[in-house]
Amino acid sequence: MAIEKILEGVARFQQQAFPQYKELFTGLATGQRPEALFITCSDSRIDPCLLTQTKPGELFICRVIGNIVPPYPDAIGGVSATVEFAVGVLRVPDVIVCGHTDCGVMKGALNPDGLDAYPTVKAWLRYAHVERREPDPGPELILAETERNVITQLNNLRTHPTVAARLAQGNLALHGWVYDIGPGSVTAYDQEQRKFLPLGGSQ
Repeated sequence: MAIEKILEGVARFQQQAFPQYKELFTGLATGQRPEALFITCSDSRIDPCLLTQTKPGELFICRVIGNIVPPYPDAIGGVSATVEFAVGVLRVPDVIVCGHTDCGVMKGALNPDGLDAYPTVKAWLRYAHVERREPDPGPELILAETERNVITQLNNLRTHPTVAARLAQGNLALHGWVYDIGPGSVTAYDQEQRKFLPLGGSQ
């Protein structure tokens, strides 16, 4: 994608889209009250607002490869700061960790030797905690590890002090999703049944 196409998009936003939402943006100009923290992968195929049909101001979004949340206090940085701000300052009532099918990060975690030329990526993937290594993983294995990774990140979230405090107060809920890119369906982790089930509306 050439930068010219992106610049043309900005121009269309200013000329066509913004006027339709002027009142909304006027209200957002001096503050925000998002309804959820949405943690998902940096993968270009995922658009959190398109997926959830939310408007600007409704989601506080954290995008990072592998939708990974390192356990506290390990790797304190942008992800942990985002979690702390969303949960502690903005007081969002819900946190969603959303993985996706055909995840390149999961492929890399399953075959870490293929990442020797990318040491930072390889080091980051240690937080994915896959249970096996496979040089040529198939879709079913990638999906299984993607689901496992989402559960791992939910557990990592619980180690963050602001999250732990809000969970203890009973005013924060954690959700684990997996988005299937092809059919557009979403599954959600059911803690009681310990498996991912179709989210309401998913086919």
